Amino acid sequence: MREALLWRGWACGGEWNMSIFKRLKADHELQRRLAERIMQTSGDSPDRRDAFATLKREIEAHASAEEQSLYATMMALPAGQPKARHSTAEHKEAADILEELTQLEMSSGAWLRRFEHLKQRLEHHLDEEEREIFPAANKLLSSSDVTDLAVIFDERKALKLKD
Repeated sequence: MREALLWRGWACGGEWNMSIFKRLKADHELQRRLAERIMQTSGDSPDRRDAFATLKREIEAHASAEEQSLYATMMALPAGQPKARHSTAEHKEAADILEELTQLEMSSGAWLRRFEHLKQRLEHHLDEEEREIFPAANKLLSSSDVTDLAVIFDERKALKLKD
């Protein structure tokens, strides 16, 4: 139990009653920084490999945990279903592009073009969630849901990162 509390405190920047939206936005900022870091690299460098591996793990764990927490809750509410379905479809699109990138030679122009496409789609998705999805979800959820979902998100993400 202590480890779970420490993880929650660390993941939430020390805030013990963080909302799911603030927690997700913190992950979004990390993903944006990692994508930008990759764009500053070239060829098949150790820095590009490390940054891409980290970004891939972060995107996969984030999407899985978000779907099991926020989007599962939204899907249970008729008014939340369209936005939840849209976002999970975008998660699948990102997963497909990530898989394609793992099959390409990292030093190739094809890899860079595909990564630039992923970065553009990722930025679109993150911006859309923050501008449209989260405000809509906030209207549908209770205040206790908003804080409870942050805990569920952190637990699910931690499990996914252990895989």
